[in-house]
Amino acid sequence: MNLSLDERARLDFVLTVRRRWADTLYPALRAQYDAAPSTGDVAADVHALPAFAWFAFIERASQKMLWRDVMDVVGARPPSGHGQSSGPASLTLDPDLVLPDWYTGWDIHVQPGGVWRNDASADVYELGAKLVMLGGNDDYTFHRAFTDTAVPDAAYRRIVDLGCGFGKSSWPFKRRFPNAEVVGLDFAAPCLRLAADRANAAGLAIAFRQADCQATGEADGSVDLVTSTMLVHELPLEALAATLAESARILAPGGVLRFLDFALTGDAFRDLSMAEHGERNNEPFMPATLAADVPAMCAAAGLVNARWVAFDERGAGRLEAQIWPVRREWHFPWAVLEAEKPA
Repeated sequence: MNLSLDERARLDFVLTVRRRWADTLYPALRAQYDAAPSTGDVAADVHALPAFAWFAFIERASQKMLWRDVMDVVGARPPSGHGQSSGPASLTLDPDLVLPDWYTGWDIHVQPGGVWRNDASADVYELGAKLVMLGGNDDYTFHRAFTDTAVPDAAYRRIVDLGCGFGKSSWPFKRRFPNAEVVGLDFAAPCLRLAADRANAAGLAIAFRQADCQATGEADGSVDLVTSTMLVHELPLEALAATLAESARILAPGGVLRFLDFALTGDAFRDLSMAEHGERNNEPFMPATLAADVPAMCAAAGLVNARWVAFDERGAGRLEAQIWPVRREWHFPWAVLEAEKPA
């Protein structure tokens, strides 16, 4: 997107505020926490620190500022008309699909109106998704590192990407496994229309389809790999359990599940900041999914060898154990949920 000088200045300003929140304010809050006596109540100890009020305020205020600026940028341009392009990608929408209240009842990520209302909301999401990651995912490095390092090399016939959004998580799979049939599923029709356009422009034969990840419409045992990126923490626990059960149903014997998401690190301060990030970022299900025993939920769904493995989004990708690198700045505790369907 070609930005005017004023638009670029506004976006650069909010991006700088968010970076200073992450690399300056968060370490200052951590230093205060480490120096203060502990009462045994981590939340109470953190909330009493001098820097906490600023940390919490800037986290939410900068997020709201970001989406307002992005909406102004998108709104200054002619309305988008996505889903009309031609090329190797396909698009199937379901006019009878009813979006659940837990999905439509929140402005997820504090994006006004969510991602599902109209084509402009998809454009806003696409631009905002880069800024939310503080400029570190401008070329979708996270998604490529996940596909390249966390997914076993195999002759996959069919890959299903749950919650694919505007397609950024689906593209790397088609590029790495060009002979596989790659299917991207999502609730949001506007995002899927944008996804099809982006895939057509890139010459990627991906089938985008509007569907519920709890009821994909895929046949029993028809999929070799089920994947998702940043979906687990967006689901209420009942929907997560149903999604894992659906994944187990559609996987072929020996099929692979690989989800990139977030997990608790065992650092009480770090884990609290992540749970509260969910609250301040309008991600209401994040605290519960972080606290849940998701590998046990995988086992209950009929999957085996379920575990979380740490992931370093800066390029290394999947790590060998559930041990996160020591880092000074605020960052997401990325992790890969791994499981398989019994052969």
